[in-house]
Amino acid sequence: MFPVVRGRRRVSNLVKTLNTPSKIRTGYSGEILVRSSTRCLQTVGQECNPVSLFGGSGRKALFNKILIANRGEVACRVIRTARKLGVQTVAIYSDIDRHSRHVKLADESYLVGPAPSSQSYLNMDKIVDLCIKSGAQAVHPGWGFLSERAEFAEKLKAAGITFIGPPSSAIISMGSKSESKEIMIGAKVPCVPGYHGPNQDPEFLKAEAKKIGYPVLIKAIKGGGGKGMKIVFDESEFEGQLESAQREGQQSFGDGTVLLEKYLLNPRHVEVQIFGDNFGNYVHLNERDCSVQRRHQKIIEEAPAPGLASELRAELGAKAVAAAKAVGYVGAGTVEFILDSDGKFYYMEMNTRLQVEHPITEMITRQDLVQWQIEIASGNQIPLKQDEIPCHGHAFEARIYAENPRRYHHFRRNFLPDVGTLTHLKTPNESESVRVETGVDVGDEISVYYDPMIAKLVVHSPQDRTTALRLLYNKLHEYEVVGPHTNIEFLKTLSAHPAFIKGEVETGFIEKHKSDLFPSLPLEPPKVDLVKAGLSLALEAIDSRNDSHPVESSGSPWDTLHGWRIGGERSSQVYEFAAVPDDMSKVIKTEPTKVKIKLGSTPSDFEVTITDGLHEQEPMMVQAESLSSPDTQTNTRKFRTTIEDKVTVSTHVAQPNSATSPFAVKHHLFGPDNTSQLITPWPEWLTLMRGTKSDGPEAGNTIRALMPSKVIKVVVKKGERVGLGDDLIILEAMKTEVALKAPRDGVVEELKAEVGSMVSEGQELIVLQSNDSEKK
Repeated sequence: MFPVVRGRRRVSNLVKTLNTPSKIRTGYSGEILVRSSTRCLQTVGQECNPVSLFGGSGRKALFNKILIANRGEVACRVIRTARKLGVQTVAIYSDIDRHSRHVKLADESYLVGPAPSSQSYLNMDKIVDLCIKSGAQAVHPGWGFLSERAEFAEKLKAAGITFIGPPSSAIISMGSKSESKEIMIGAKVPCVPGYHGPNQDPEFLKAEAKKIGYPVLIKAIKGGGGKGMKIVFDESEFEGQLESAQREGQQSFGDGTVLLEKYLLNPRHVEVQIFGDNFGNYVHLNERDCSVQRRHQKIIEEAPAPGLASELRAELGAKAVAAAKAVGYVGAGTVEFILDSDGKFYYMEMNTRLQVEHPITEMITRQDLVQWQIEIASGNQIPLKQDEIPCHGHAFEARIYAENPRRYHHFRRNFLPDVGTLTHLKTPNESESVRVETGVDVGDEISVYYDPMIAKLVVHSPQDRTTALRLLYNKLHEYEVVGPHTNIEFLKTLSAHPAFIKGEVETGFIEKHKSDLFPSLPLEPPKVDLVKAGLSLALEAIDSRNDSHPVESSGSPWDTLHGWRIGGERSSQVYEFAAVPDDMSKVIKTEPTKVKIKLGSTPSDFEVTITDGLHEQEPMMVQAESLSSPDTQTNTRKFRTTIEDKVTVSTHVAQPNSATSPFAVKHHLFGPDNTSQLITPWPEWLTLMRGTKSDGPEAGNTIRALMPSKVIKVVVKKGERVGLGDDLIILEAMKTEVALKAPRDGVVEELKAEVGSMVSEGQELIVLQSNDSEKK
């Protein structure tokens, strides 16, 4: 529903024009409010102004200026609503965020500290000082960082600054998973069996876990976002997982205290969006399903939850409101439940902030939840009653991360976060049914210091789940990202999976369907991709000649592609390509495929011959033409091809790699039907000369950092014997803890990293004795 305030005569005329069922009521000062459930007043040329929801003589003025204690897409999202409301915004930024999008969008901005979040976005005293300096009357914490820190809310209150969030008492109660369980039990909200007490002795906790029965979930009591959460399937794993959960809890939240819960197999994660105000009003805005997760973190969400009976849906909402009332909640919050296969649900936790996935709730309710937060913090009431909150259509949110779903270390860790510069970025066009929530632009760096999220793709259909999912799939195909690895291809595969299409979701969905979601990559590149990549490079060579620049000295990165060779004929070129391997850290062992491009009778005609090993395929005639001048900064070209009578417009981005990489260039091809990648390997002689061949007897002697990281713990000592799969060293990057494990049985020869040190990607950390040394 789109509430709009207009004059009495104008309303009368509009109602006649709409000719649809409407509700008319009188506001605080006698104004007429019209609610039409079927059509918006925009259809007759009138803007739908959501500010009018809070209209009336009783409405209190909003803040003049707010500071946003966050960064990236979070800050950008808050700025968008603040602008709409006429509220000025103050951004804060760390050293490496100086030129970020949120800094450019805000009315004013201030440096808060160095890159590490502990010295910048978590620096409470500095942020309070900046509030005073800037004249900000309130702080919006967003989500993450200080959004659930009661101490921060108290510091702001002491300085006379409003915290746009719940009272600190609610943050404390709900922030402690053990205390919140007790409160929920008292409010008759069902809870999962477990231990929530103060005794943290490892042996005592181990005994409690045995009583509960494995599998057991260990959770840091102040954890969130998957941090400090470990699943233990066997008693032998308990001590190691307990230590890891406690360490993550201490480092991320300042408290290593944990609780234990029975881990439910094949559950669903269903959460309910709630709001409370200072007048004792409470509502829920329907539920979301966030079951599909990796590393206990959500990756795709939808609203409403699929397949719920109306009675169950109503009960979930009622219990969520009961939970909010039990702690005197004010503002936006989310009550999370675990739903088992029998339809029973259990309270899991309450997040005392707005959630990352709030846009899908906004889509189905047609409400601006950030506006609700600001209005309520300003002293206004919740604008709608429970029976006035709609559930319109279906919405999905896909989180686009800088991570490699296929990157693992000895098969133990998938979805490894990645870093790098966004050298090419094209997003779907936004519309009433499509939102792209992001805080980055082309040229921005995805840093090791913060969460690796690039964007959130949000889609909505007024019809049904099937239509919304189809829209999500199509819009994912419109995304183009070159730089760090992303999970976009994985999201495409996931959204097209038959079980997901049917709504058969659960928290173990990815593991259950792993073979489908991670199909083996082809050993040889598809023929059409080889042809397109070769044609794009040939077009570049032609353009260089036409510009009267010799190819050898044109200065274009396209000309330095190792593996391309000029053929015996002046009018032909030969390029070499290989398929992308499962593990990009490995040297390419397959023989590259040669693609010979020969000029035809016209500038757009080409003869292409593919040679795979010793087999030379029959030449094929194709057509190709450039549609844009190549961008030499990003090595990007848009071109049209006709291959086997199919006309396609594609974008080719060549991504040169560093000299330490196992391949020279990675080629990205973006087309209307698919996205594909090829690589150009280094010449064999160069690989041997550099000593990077990894299939010899010394393979697996050196353990290297997978990405820029901080050393959290060195597990082994020099001279210690280790077995295959043993933990050697624990790193932390992008708020994720990664244990590097022994690639084989062996003896530790050297330790090259210290606890607390920052290490770069590929840096040597631990060296095992060579196989020959161990035999002596």
